[in-house]
Amino acid sequence: MPDKPSNTTASAHQVELAIRQLDSLSTLPSVAAQFFSKLLQPQFSPSAIADIIESDPALTAKILSLIHQQGVSFPDEKFSLRRALDKLAAHLVRDAVLSVKVFRTFDHDNDRILLRKGLIQHALAVACCAKDIAEIISPQMDLQLAFSAGLLHDIGKLALEEAMPKSLARIVEEAKSTKAGACAIEQKQLGTDHTILGKRLAQKWHLPNQITLAIWLHHSDTGIISQNMPEARIAQVVQLADSVARECGIGQSGSYDSPEPAEKTAQSLAITPEQLGQIRRKLPETAGQKFKVLGLDLPNAVASYCDVAHTAAAQLAQDNTKLSLENRKLQTASSHLDSTTEFLLSINSTTLPIDIAENFAVRWQKFYQTGMVCVYLVPPARPQFLEAVVVENLAQTKTVILNAPVGTAAIPEAIANSFAILDAHDYIDWLFEQLDVDFDLKQTKLAPLLANGKAVGAIAFELRYPGDVELFEEKFRIATSIAGAVLDMAFTSANQQHFAEQFARLLTKPKEAQPRIAADSPLNALAEMAAGAAHELNNPLSVISGRAQLLDEAETDPEKKRILKQIQENTGEISAVIEDLMSFAHPPEPRPAETNIKQMLDEAVQLTSQKTGVEHINIQIEVAEDVKSVFVDSGQIVSAIANVLSNAIESYTGSLGPIKVTTTAEGGNFVKLQINDLGCGMDAETVQKATQPLFSAKPAGRKRGMGLAHAARLIQLNKGTLEITSELGKGTTVTIHLPCK
Repeated sequence: MPDKPSNTTASAHQVELAIRQLDSLSTLPSVAAQFFSKLLQPQFSPSAIADIIESDPALTAKILSLIHQQGVSFPDEKFSLRRALDKLAAHLVRDAVLSVKVFRTFDHDNDRILLRKGLIQHALAVACCAKDIAEIISPQMDLQLAFSAGLLHDIGKLALEEAMPKSLARIVEEAKSTKAGACAIEQKQLGTDHTILGKRLAQKWHLPNQITLAIWLHHSDTGIISQNMPEARIAQVVQLADSVARECGIGQSGSYDSPEPAEKTAQSLAITPEQLGQIRRKLPETAGQKFKVLGLDLPNAVASYCDVAHTAAAQLAQDNTKLSLENRKLQTASSHLDSTTEFLLSINSTTLPIDIAENFAVRWQKFYQTGMVCVYLVPPARPQFLEAVVVENLAQTKTVILNAPVGTAAIPEAIANSFAILDAHDYIDWLFEQLDVDFDLKQTKLAPLLANGKAVGAIAFELRYPGDVELFEEKFRIATSIAGAVLDMAFTSANQQHFAEQFARLLTKPKEAQPRIAADSPLNALAEMAAGAAHELNNPLSVISGRAQLLDEAETDPEKKRILKQIQENTGEISAVIEDLMSFAHPPEPRPAETNIKQMLDEAVQLTSQKTGVEHINIQIEVAEDVKSVFVDSGQIVSAIANVLSNAIESYTGSLGPIKVTTTAEGGNFVKLQINDLGCGMDAETVQKATQPLFSAKPAGRKRGMGLAHAARLIQLNKGTLEITSELGKGTTVTIHLPCK
């Protein structure tokens, strides 16, 4: 096996891979002993175990996932786990409950048992408290949804305890000894924290969006976030419930810092001190009742569970055999189109690329009756580390991180841009050396996963019958093309999620100073850009800070409503500035292709018209006869040229004057493109700073100064250059060189 990547990003990725292996959380033996006997009843009804399901995090998460899978909805009703159980078939509920693993306590690890039980007690206390809070602010909040969000808010910690118990124990011990919060220690030791891990699981299991937001954001500045994202208000409720539960000392949260003062969050939710005091006094009793439902204090819980499980296993064995046989028949009868349809329907906008790869690899093995399968991906953001999933016999899967090969391409040149089926042993020995499985190299084939004419990954598989290459070649091509397109979109979606997480962190009050960017770091430009943005960010942040406590959804005073509108406008401005910063710092990798330069200029003019609102632009375009095309990412260069043209239009203070665009060949390798205007021009100092992020010669607040910065950045990424010459009162000339091959 290769050495594991040691940097923080790779470490966090390893943790996420371990957590994503979980199909569900585990339930305690005392809980299993409670519901197993009821599952054995001849006329089993889901309502018989409703109390247990809605009080246990593992069972609640499993049933919520089943609700999504079965398409259960309540168009005119509020969320209710009990009503959903009534709408689900009894056998589906029974199978889902039985699929939840029972927490391993047979090793007599008392410390681990106590921590697990403490985490569940804390979750139940937060759930009860969240429901009481929702009842006070009702009808703005759904009581049952708030309860479930509170119950599941720490599923990231429960998952860590399950997949990496020693790591979580170390985190809790350090948090205890340093009086720190769990999130800070998790970030230090793992490179991620339980809120992000919980969010990943919630998305994988298709939990309701509001519950996912509560899991993700309950340690963020929910007061600010919920202003522009009303659906995140439930995270504010859970945050308050978490603080109250910790103040009351119920259960074990894993954090030992002082909880956020409940009064401040309560005030933002319009909860009076008297109501907050009533919630505190009531909580120990309501939480204790839920502890009894789960039998958390049941003596000899393991022995009771073993007795009941033995009886249940014998009774259900025959049913499971029948289901297995029926499933095999259905697989045999399925067509290629049906298999593709099922694959697409199993994916949504939040499914991660590695999960899509695992889904595709398992289906490939089953449908084509191949031997072992390996799908490996080349993430555009981290090409030095590859993600891979291996499917062994009987659809057993595992995911790994691989080191990219040195001195050779991860995707062989023969299939990097076009479909073909290769003999794998001639091309990817580096892959087999890193995988801890033995492929039959004589039978293993390799095919690309193509998207827009470029491979985003590849699939290696053991072909048991040589004749299948010709028989299934066209089906192989179609299936891999569909998978490649879906994976390409998933990589884009994952990028957007990463930006959203950075945005949430920027809005959260920092607990400690952030590390400085080294002077020679490639990100130094981003640091300079952030410094330039300070003036633009200062005023909106001051308004938000000064007015935040005046928020009140029931407010009728006109002056206060005006202040609320002012807060919203400035928050929107912050969001736009941050979006520009993110876009400049992390633009997508260009996908160069041969592009007709005249068509590209026409598209740039159309885009400029849309951006400036000028319907008829006075522009003259002259393309030399020997200039036909350039080799660039046309979308990025069109955007860059449009930004330059927009600046040229803005340089005219009165009526719009002419803009002249000329193109000529430069030495056979480059095309020179000049954009000339006769506008107001710039002095030497302004020309020098014109392409710096957030620089603008206009008064602060009118423009964010990102147009020319974006243009220069995109042109540089496409191996081109941008130069500016200008003279005050006489106009500006922007010279762009673009590669033509």
